[in-house]
Amino acid sequence: MKIYKTKEGAVVQKGADFFILKIQDWDAFINRKGLHNALLKDIEGVTPSQDTSLIETTEAPIGKQEIWASGVTYMRSKEARMEESKKSGGDTFYDKVYDADRPELFFKALANRTVGNGGTVNIRKDSTWDVPEPELTLFISSEGTIEGYSVGNDMSSRSIEGENPLYLPQAKVYERCAGLGPCIYVPEKPIDPDTNIKLEILRAGNQMYLGNVLISNMKRKHTELVGFLFSECDFPDGCFLMTGTGLVPSDDFTLQVGDEVRITIDSIGTLVNFVAKKN
Repeated sequence: MKIYKTKEGAVVQKGADFFILKIQDWDAFINRKGLHNALLKDIEGVTPSQDTSLIETTEAPIGKQEIWASGVTYMRSKEARMEESKKSGGDTFYDKVYDADRPELFFKALANRTVGNGGTVNIRKDSTWDVPEPELTLFISSEGTIEGYSVGNDMSSRSIEGENPLYLPQAKVYERCAGLGPCIYVPEKPIDPDTNIKLEILRAGNQMYLGNVLISNMKRKHTELVGFLFSECDFPDGCFLMTGTGLVPSDDFTLQVGDEVRITIDSIGTLVNFVAKKN
């Protein structure tokens, strides 16, 4: 099943059927242990529709939740980070964190800095090298259970992070720095390890980048990342956790204003974002 957030409430998709639910509290609606079974009960007795237009104008599926992110969880990410930080002497940090027991976790965004499907993400005015980072994103309940999955776009300023690893917050956190959506996928079982992530970047209709990676290429398990995140933090409304990227364009590529970023994850859907600079 999938949950879409709308201005009026929520739409639950089960197969080809769509169920319109009027809810008053999005946070309480998604923050339920055993969310899959809870949704089945929610749609009992609700008349289904097969009108796909019900999900054409949805919002980012986030309320009061924080978005956190994981770094260097794929070999490709480690290699890219080492290369961008070589001049500053910070490349060995990424090599060490890839092999360390403790993962890299950092705060990414709240709802006010997050855009949904069709939304515009920013590249920083003080950055010269920018990329999207396509990431499987976990939705985790306040009890620390993985209840669903979404598509995340962890926008990143590689020039700033490469200058010094300590500049990571500036490279990652700014206005419209995160994309999330188009829904929360709520399966009965954990997501298939053979799930594919696809990144496509278009410029004036021309394909500038195309790449694919399986989430099974992640070095760390989802439960491991969640365990570290929840070990010293409480999330009363649940939280989202981006799990890292295995797709990084070559070093001669940088995003430009007007680019279209398309991130597709099997079973979840496609998150489309457009690129701009903050005025």
